[in-house]
Amino acid sequence: MKVLQLGATGQLGLALQATKPENVALTVAGRKKVDFANPVAVEEFVSNIAADVIINAAAYTAVDKAESEEETAFQVNAQSVGAIARAAARMGARFVHVSTDYVFDGSKAGYGPDDTTAPLGAYGRSKLAGEGLALSHCPNSLIVRTAWVYSEHGNNFVKTMIRLMSSRPQIKVVADQVGTPTYARSLAEALWRLVQTENRGILHFTDSGVASWYDFACAIQEISLELGLLKAAVPVLPISTAEFPTPAKRPVLSILDKSKTWEILGGPADHWRSALRLMLERYRNL
Repeated sequence: MKVLQLGATGQLGLALQATKPENVALTVAGRKKVDFANPVAVEEFVSNIAADVIINAAAYTAVDKAESEEETAFQVNAQSVGAIARAAARMGARFVHVSTDYVFDGSKAGYGPDDTTAPLGAYGRSKLAGEGLALSHCPNSLIVRTAWVYSEHGNNFVKTMIRLMSSRPQIKVVADQVGTPTYARSLAEALWRLVQTENRGILHFTDSGVASWYDFACAIQEISLELGLLKAAVPVLPISTAEFPTPAKRPVLSILDKSKTWEILGGPADHWRSALRLMLERYRNL
């Protein structure tokens, strides 16, 4: 199977490369090869590479910055996604695109793939627009929504918490936003398995379980202490979203219903705490 992966050095991009199945001939293209903010260039680039499957792991993910850079966010997350989808359709390739829980407003406890979308900010709007363009331009598209992605590489919540816990006498973490932490490697492995199926449309994937950001931070400290990544514990104080204002409004409840995906994959993903331990063990060994 010839697979073109767009997005080379992000958390998911690196995880996809690390978990590539043996039967896949993988071509990887990152920002050094193609400008994802230039839809015309993206479509031309993709059209010149023979592929059975195109996986898009490239995205504008700066949620707060997107509020002031909405045009750029839409170029990367929407227009370029549509360009990839058009190229995929012409080539007869399957298009697998990764989206986000931020397409929902967080007003209900649990969202299925077919539930009504209502993004709260520019990032969510751009990702939702990308979903629509992918599905309209390439009927053989699979959209996989995920949430709270982290890994041993790049900048993410886990590594930020370890850094702050190592340098501050205490930290404050939002406790009234609930979702599911997702290890990039878990997501990558699920994507490779889904690539082997004929599923189309929209699916959801995260690790199992739920947590607030506060719960997540406490688990990061607990496991990091066990693994020797932290020398001493510091107080972790729960705060409200109102006490930590950000430019972008975030969903309060960000729980995705993965039951359809679990059925396809033959069972649920590992619990997020187990996945977190695996990530921290790998991070320790870097």
